[in-house]
Amino acid sequence: MLKQLVKRAAITGGLELSVLLSRAGLMGEARGLGAIFTLHHVRQHKPRHIEPNRHLEITPEFLEAAIVRLKQDGYRFVALQDVPRLLSEGHRSGPFAAFTLDDGYRDNRDFALPVFERHAVPFTIFVCKGFSERRHSLWWETADALANGEQPLEIELAGVRRRLAVGTDRERLALFDAACDLVCCGDETDAIRRLDDAALRAGFDPRSIPEAEVMSADELRALSAHPLVSLGAHTISHRALARLDAGVLAEEISQSVDYVEAITGKRPNSFAYPYGDCRSVSRDTVAAVARAGLPVAVTTRPGTLSMKHAGQLLELPRISLNGFYQKARYVSALASGIPFRLKRG
Repeated sequence: MLKQLVKRAAITGGLELSVLLSRAGLMGEARGLGAIFTLHHVRQHKPRHIEPNRHLEITPEFLEAAIVRLKQDGYRFVALQDVPRLLSEGHRSGPFAAFTLDDGYRDNRDFALPVFERHAVPFTIFVCKGFSERRHSLWWETADALANGEQPLEIELAGVRRRLAVGTDRERLALFDAACDLVCCGDETDAIRRLDDAALRAGFDPRSIPEAEVMSADELRALSAHPLVSLGAHTISHRALARLDAGVLAEEISQSVDYVEAITGKRPNSFAYPYGDCRSVSRDTVAAVARAGLPVAVTTRPGTLSMKHAGQLLELPRISLNGFYQKARYVSALASGIPFRLKRG
């Protein structure tokens, strides 16, 4: 817990320094041509025992403040599909911002859409077929629910059946961390199955989360008719693509694309890599996305956009709006590109 607090304090300090440097007119070249922002949940915050997924959640009020601040900073809002053209144009049209939301949460419609409508901001929602069809669980949400529950978890870790208590916040965090280690450090498919089975033994159905929180095909179809909304592909199961064999990798991409096409009646023109980092973005996975004919793909590698990205359209960086740092001036700092330049040293 202390380590997390220290990390957040360091990030906050970097953001505050970036605000000052930006206001002083320094490192202006770091802003580049524009930015793609990524969000997950947009909803009112409900405090819990522990909040390990808080970084994936912002309030509608902060989203609105972010948009207003970007307007004040001279940004214009564009659809993701327009980014390739704007990159090729360079600085002729001024800085731009595109918004994307991962996983297809229902709160994107209920709370984010009204904000985007008020400001005429287009946005893309990346859809996981398995979540929308309720065939796959969202393991990080399952782990969060279990860690905030009242039942201990019995699960096999490193070949040993363990009982993880939830009596204190420290124990709750240990349970969540154990679930993350299980999924991220081994066979992801088997790990998620074991986590789901453990949840069922604890009296919790992990499939209830996508049922309650993720839009169905019918809901996505209705939403996609909105002029500000585009849907992109985000695989079937949200597994780390770089760990899959070539056949499964191709299916994860193609079936996700087909699912979005069946919903909207047109082939999607964008793709988001699950996790968005080295777990899913590799030479082989980028090549697979290219073979699927998708013109744009986004990562979670942080950064602003420059002309070099006109030749890297399947590995575009995005900037996360993080629930731990919900201040409008931090949006300006992130869009300036300065924090990423400072981090690289």
